[in-house]
Amino acid sequence: MVIKEWSEDDRPRERLLQHGAEALSNAELLAILIGSGSTGESAVDLMKRILADVDNSLNQLGKLTIHDLCQYNGIGPAKAITILAATELGRRRQADNEDERAKIMQSSDIYSQMVPILRDATTEEAWVLLLNNNHRLIKKLRISSGGLTETLVDIRIVLKEALIANATAIILCHNHPSGNCRPSRADDELTRRLASACQTMRMKLIDHVVIVDGDYYSYGDEGKV
Repeated sequence: MVIKEWSEDDRPRERLLQHGAEALSNAELLAILIGSGSTGESAVDLMKRILADVDNSLNQLGKLTIHDLCQYNGIGPAKAITILAATELGRRRQADNEDERAKIMQSSDIYSQMVPILRDATTEEAWVLLLNNNHRLIKKLRISSGGLTETLVDIRIVLKEALIANATAIILCHNHPSGNCRPSRADDELTRRLASACQTMRMKLIDHVVIVDGDYYSYGDEGKV
């Protein structure tokens, strides 16, 4: 039975109109986006099945690829793109909720700022957080992206962006797609060189944080900056 043949009270669109989006399950909200299921399976049932395969986690759903989603009968490229666009909007909304002038006091603050951005990245990305004298966040910038195991960071670009923003303190962040947050020797060397360059420019490298989904490593916490 397709959704339009259901009783009006059971249709996701009608329920949203009557009761608000918060009254709908994740499967029902996603069903509204894809519009239809397949022969013998409604859009809601299809999305319930897909969500069940990712332990009902929207975070894990967002990590699927278009190819992964298209393996389900009833999901083509257009619907797969719609689903992934929705999960990306959810991540961006979470990031927007962070106060752009947040005060960064400890490594957990850095993690909270950056994990919505980096948790699902499939290649390494390097970002800098630029702070003022009061450790208030001025802006965060992606400065490079690379392969599965490394990304190159041009220290000159980091310092240039800091000078343009009138920043006095810098935090470097990058992710490890492997899920292991332990830093490499290359990470150690990058931290040493960036700290030295910042000192020359009368800036301070506050921390270098390696982020994975659910964990992180802080050079600052380990006394290595």
